[in-house]
Amino acid sequence: MQYNVTLKENASPEELSKAKETAKSQGGEITHEFSLIKGFTVKYPDDKMSTLESNEHIHVEKDGEVKTQ
Repeated sequence: MQYNVTLKENASPEELSKAKETAKSQGGEITHEFSLIKGFTVKYPDDKMSTLESNEHIHVEKDGEVKTQ
């Protein structure tokens, strides 16, 4: 499954690096890094999501298609 991981506005650059390293060490593959916000898209095993979600500095949501009318 693919997820968007974004950091809170007040998170430090070190927190972003730590989140990426955690994702990679748990079997994730970063597929995109955002430039306007602190975050990235990662292919990540569903059974490991609690590891990322337990970090108080980040928000995790499933990546998906967004439609407008």
